[in-house]
Amino acid sequence: MKRTIASALAALAMSLSAPVLAQTPPNVLVVGQIAEPKSLDPDAVTAVNDFRIVFNMYDGLVRYKDGTLEVEPSLAESWDISDDGTTYTFHLREGVTFHDGSPFNADAVKFNIDRMIDEDHPSHDTGPFPLAFYFSAVEEVKVVDDHTVEFQLKEPFAPFLSNLAYTPGLMVSPAAVKEHGKDFGRNPSGTGAYKFVEWQDNSRVVVERNPDYWDGAPPLEAVIYRPINDANTRIAEMLSGGLDVMVEVPPDSVAQFRDDPGFTVHEQAGPHLWFLILNLKEGPFADQKVRQAANYAIDKTALVENILQGTAEVAAGPTPPAFAWAYNETLEPYPYDPDKAKQLLEEAGYDSEELTFYVTEGGSGMLDPIAMGTAIQADLKAVGMTVNIETYEWNTFLGKVNPGLEGKADMAEMAWMTNSPDTLPFLALRTEAWPEKGGFNSGYYSNEKVDELLSDARTSTDQDERAKLYKEMQEIVYEDAPWVFVANWKQNAVTRASVEDFKLQPSFFLMLQDVAKP
Repeated sequence: MKRTIASALAALAMSLSAPVLAQTPPNVLVVGQIAEPKSLDPDAVTAVNDFRIVFNMYDGLVRYKDGTLEVEPSLAESWDISDDGTTYTFHLREGVTFHDGSPFNADAVKFNIDRMIDEDHPSHDTGPFPLAFYFSAVEEVKVVDDHTVEFQLKEPFAPFLSNLAYTPGLMVSPAAVKEHGKDFGRNPSGTGAYKFVEWQDNSRVVVERNPDYWDGAPPLEAVIYRPINDANTRIAEMLSGGLDVMVEVPPDSVAQFRDDPGFTVHEQAGPHLWFLILNLKEGPFADQKVRQAANYAIDKTALVENILQGTAEVAAGPTPPAFAWAYNETLEPYPYDPDKAKQLLEEAGYDSEELTFYVTEGGSGMLDPIAMGTAIQADLKAVGMTVNIETYEWNTFLGKVNPGLEGKADMAEMAWMTNSPDTLPFLALRTEAWPEKGGFNSGYYSNEKVDELLSDARTSTDQDERAKLYKEMQEIVYEDAPWVFVANWKQNAVTRASVEDFKLQPSFFLMLQDVAKP
């Protein structure tokens, strides 16, 4: 196997030096990523760009069923839930080992959760763990026996199983964490279909087939993930033969690939929101009327039709319509109304103060962010708002936005793909989710009623009641306008026609366990 990987890497190096004659190695899939990964520790990442790698290296106790956001067994073969909804008992799959040879068992499960949520845990300093919020309801994890583990919750928590299927629920090797400490993200070990081989900065991440995978060894010998920040460069590589898979195809290029029999275009709807975070703590957007003015000033229909070329729909609020049971269909998107925007600005006493706008070169689900940012800048200028754009590479951008916009910027682009209607508002709209409190509420929005509704929705076990609470939350957030609600995207990817059994998932994960390339 090592000889095969070495040969594949040599072939890849040759193809990169002669792109016109490029050809990817046989039985090795080369994926064009949109950016360099931040880490290969699933507990340390928040971007779908990283999820596309780690979900092929790790498993959770549960996973999303193919083509859905419904939960099914994975490392846990079954589970029981107490009548009061506060105790979950998982019965673990036997005979599973991590890639480093250490056993997967109940102790490993307890280690994984405690590492994130227990500040006194000896490996807690290997974080940070930005999505530890997902398990805020966990009171204690108990080892019943080697293959039985019990989660005791503080109160009923409706999204618990769905959260276990997300990245912080992926199981890492305790032995590898103890050996590598803070460097575990560069020396990963999971139980997944692919094992880590190497990570060369700004060049590639390589994983190889796990022949002992509990769910059956994958057909591919290896996968090579190449970070290519510039979309035009990714397109050129795809066309010249240097890639087998390209994710997040720019709208301008979808038709080109669709019309070429050498490629297959894949599309899949999912829960996505592209929006602008507004700084409510200081500056003009502290005034609700100015925030509403921005929502009226931006021609979102033009953005969707002209820049995104119909690959998305105009968003009406903080919850994607993909969550049909929780989506408030009574809300209409803010219409494009420059006159209304000017009126609101005048009522707010807006004095033409210049605004700083953070834009990224590209990132997970960011939908042509430079072109979008430029168009938004022009729309705001047309109603008298002067906007200065600062553009950053994706990981640098996240490093500036996630800690909060206070003292730095008035607005910033953002995109989220989520696993439940709870995730985005809980992590980015609650008062307790302000950055200094460990969340992603980078604009410092705060509304006590929204906090109450989100708390109640998490603890209710009645889906109809949860839906009612989420819909009321959407109405309040729509009116408060802490964000500019821009678009809901239909994700896409392009593959070579020779790639078999490739699918996009509504989770936005890139699942390659069944993909083949004869």
